[in-house]
Amino acid sequence: MAFPPGFLDELRARTTLSDVVGRKVTLKRAGREFSGLCPFHNEKTPSFTVNDRKGFFHCFGCGEHGDAIGFVMKTEGLSFPESVEKLAREVGLEVPRATPQERERAERASSLQEVVELAARWFERQLRLPVGRAGLDYLRGRGLSEETIEGFRLGFAPDSRDGLLATLKREGATEDRIVEAGLAIRPDDGRGAYDRFRGRVMFPINDRRGRVIAFGGRVIGPGEPKYLNSPETPLFHKGNNLYCLDRARAASARDQPVIVAEGYMDVIALQVAGFAGAVAPLGTALTEAQLQETWKLADEPVLSFDGDNAGRRAASRAAERALPLLRPGKSLRFALLPQGEDPDSLIRNRGAAAISGLLERARPLADIVWEMETEGRPTDTPERRARLQHAIERRVEEIADLTVRDYYRTDMRDRLARLRAATRPAWTPGARRTAPGWRGQPPPGPFAPGAAARRVAVDSATHLQERALLGALVERPALLHRLAEDLAALPIDHADLSRLRASLLDAAASLGSGLDPAIEDGRGDEPPLETSLVLDHLAREGLARLASTVAEQARAQFRDTLADTDLAVEQWRRMARHIAQLSGDPEELARAEQALADDPSEENLGRLQAVLERIRRERADIGP
Repeated sequence: MAFPPGFLDELRARTTLSDVVGRKVTLKRAGREFSGLCPFHNEKTPSFTVNDRKGFFHCFGCGEHGDAIGFVMKTEGLSFPESVEKLAREVGLEVPRATPQERERAERASSLQEVVELAARWFERQLRLPVGRAGLDYLRGRGLSEETIEGFRLGFAPDSRDGLLATLKREGATEDRIVEAGLAIRPDDGRGAYDRFRGRVMFPINDRRGRVIAFGGRVIGPGEPKYLNSPETPLFHKGNNLYCLDRARAASARDQPVIVAEGYMDVIALQVAGFAGAVAPLGTALTEAQLQETWKLADEPVLSFDGDNAGRRAASRAAERALPLLRPGKSLRFALLPQGEDPDSLIRNRGAAAISGLLERARPLADIVWEMETEGRPTDTPERRARLQHAIERRVEEIADLTVRDYYRTDMRDRLARLRAATRPAWTPGARRTAPGWRGQPPPGPFAPGAAARRVAVDSATHLQERALLGALVERPALLHRLAEDLAALPIDHADLSRLRASLLDAAASLGSGLDPAIEDGRGDEPPLETSLVLDHLAREGLARLASTVAEQARAQFRDTLADTDLAVEQWRRMARHIAQLSGDPEELARAEQALADDPSEENLGRLQAVLERIRRERADIGP
């Protein structure tokens, strides 16, 4: 039984070889491959390897070699057609039957590919003619070199009714074939067909083997839609392919990171900057098939999204799509760009190093799942925290793999525990009250006007110092690289500041070495990249207003010290030490209050006032 070549290509592309082999062989990851004991001969030392990217297995001991179809044939004793049908059922593909109609369809697909290739060459020629000057100016204005334009085979579709249609007909293509290839539109009212793409810069879309199968067109000047893709055709199914997938497959063999961007120009900019594993979906949100394609190239591809609300919504949709598909070792990471930037603009403004930094700091899928349920939703009451817990639990249940689901449960429980700790009401000195003093009158201790004023002064001073310490890290997030452990140990009793501290520590963990003050990426008056990322993170946590307020407090407290990393760290630690040294004072204060409540004597009153005065003096000493 003969199968169309296109069908077998699709079957191999959709099949993950390590999954098929893993049913028969215990595999262990070894770099970008898997290894195990060969199922075709007896051995004690693994010499059998599986390569998902290349789609074949090989045994260095006995020489057995093949793809997923061959493995099923050899291990299950099935014929070639039976093996194909078995694998097709597993990945949800319908097996075409060897009928005259199927043979005709295969021949037609080959013919369509030839038509699309002719169109690609015509678009390339038009870009170099006077009619394509607007398109060429646009590409040059975006910073593309002649080498890049030629390498990606970019072209131009003139704003004419049937320029391409007439050319393809002269080359021998029929109008039916041209329409079927998605290059022309035939109106329902009986008028003649006309070109689908007009007045657009053209981006060829290749299949996995590098053959042009479709196009994306970007309008030049006014017009809608801004981007127009080829329709679904026998050659092209937009949900199964990715822009520059053929290039990314070659790059993955060189251990290049796989980056999923949002647009064609982003991919080209990334690839030119050295990130050859960049791809993009084709006008739709990421599909299941596209996710599976990226996982064949890398265990944890990085999804790049704009840092605005639309970008975060797109990240959430991608996370929702990925959750049911997660498997051990297969996940996603997310790089949210600074506000107003995309990969193309970021590279032009700050260079490839900015992208490298984003990749290093890309956030795990679990972070996005957590933010999907917490962003913009208060958790300041038990009921609201219970609602969050139920929402998180429902989300985790979407994960099909039991092992991955179990680890997600553990991770989310840890996050919920940290949230509860951060929102626990602050301890207040003197909270334990006793009976009133003489003759039913309030005891003079905690409620005496002088003592109350002193306590307010102490608490106010402490609060201001805590705000200044946190504000310094908001103002200069790069200091987190050296102060994260100090921040974690800082005693903070105020719930809002505890939340801010927890969010800063999360940012420090996510950004890692990118916060090193030695590699700050400031450009004149432009805020450093890590500052933008931390502020975006705090904004997503609903802490933007508080962050702005404490940063202002830090500027007043630290003055010019913040500009010098070493001086800022020294002052920060000195202030933190003072607060830490006083962290035992609440117990002493509570004892003095309790003694006065039990025995409201002048001696006990004097002792309480002395404690309050000492605290006031010591905290007043904390300064720049």
